[in-house]
Amino acid sequence: MKDFKGKIAFITGGGSGAALGQAKVFAKAGMRVAIADVRRDALHNAVSEIVDYAGCKVADVLPLCFDLTDRKAYTAAADTVEKVFGGPPHLLIQTAGVNSFGPVESSTFDDYDWVMGVCLDHVVNGLVIFVPRMIKAYGGTDGVPKEEFHVVTTSSMGAMIKGPTTGPYSAAKAAVNNLMYSYAESLKPYGASATVLCPYNINSNIGDAEIYRPENLRNTGHHVSEGVLASLRALYSHGINPIELAEILKEGIESGRILVLPFRDVNIGLRLVHEANEEIEWYMMTAEECRKKQEERKADKTRYVPRFDDDPNPNARPEGAEPFGLARKDLDYVAPHKRSQN
Repeated sequence: MKDFKGKIAFITGGGSGAALGQAKVFAKAGMRVAIADVRRDALHNAVSEIVDYAGCKVADVLPLCFDLTDRKAYTAAADTVEKVFGGPPHLLIQTAGVNSFGPVESSTFDDYDWVMGVCLDHVVNGLVIFVPRMIKAYGGTDGVPKEEFHVVTTSSMGAMIKGPTTGPYSAAKAAVNNLMYSYAESLKPYGASATVLCPYNINSNIGDAEIYRPENLRNTGHHVSEGVLASLRALYSHGINPIELAEILKEGIESGRILVLPFRDVNIGLRLVHEANEEIEWYMMTAEECRKKQEERKADKTRYVPRFDDDPNPNARPEGAEPFGLARKDLDYVAPHKRSQN
């Protein structure tokens, strides 16, 4: 997809963060943009920001407040987009996401239902609801569309590496990656494709996600406190700027990339992906050879790859900050060093 002017975009999570950055960039490219979010106040503020950034009309930005895991509400929102903008989106970007940090063995049903509901189920909902409409409206035959259209999901590098403290999130993102690879192939006959965006850390407010967790899904096995949220806010503040991230995504769509890895330092991205794939190769060896390779990596300090939770400035941690990624103190089956002491 190369021509965005005059076309329609639908972006989930558009009230803030990465999705708001995407809404700004694609609105500036001339698209009419529908933004979906469960936070009404965030949507109201986002509309003003998009209009100011893109120089577009208020009528070109459609805020839709609903729960993305509610299929009836999502279908109604899709109907509204068609009614207001005259058709389904040419560009579907599903970016809404949440995360909860804690040892995977401490995760409860509520942790899985909430995180995977937002990070995976909402993506499935959008694909099932919108893609048939997009094909009918814009799809062609023999790989030539009537109008360009494209499907995007914002995933994470967490899809490709171990997630011992982000189990539900990493599992959801791994599923999302495979879905996008599958849709990229399956949409070819209609003249469309798909892209999955896998950032590492974004300067966003996803660290506050626990604040918006639904009341009926608050039985978490993870330690959550104001101190934990403060640590997460500090961590995410060092992430990539949402506008920069959206510009990288736009270039990826224009150039036909199915996978977009937006690293400021490409070498770090390459090393992370290489480490993940290298382990797959090891598991095809004998048990002894595999063990030897693991020990060699552990002993080789030159192989160090900066991790998501590395603190670039530990002396700047906010007052009252607590470690994140721990289980609740009362979960006595979890190893002591993995449990909060507060």
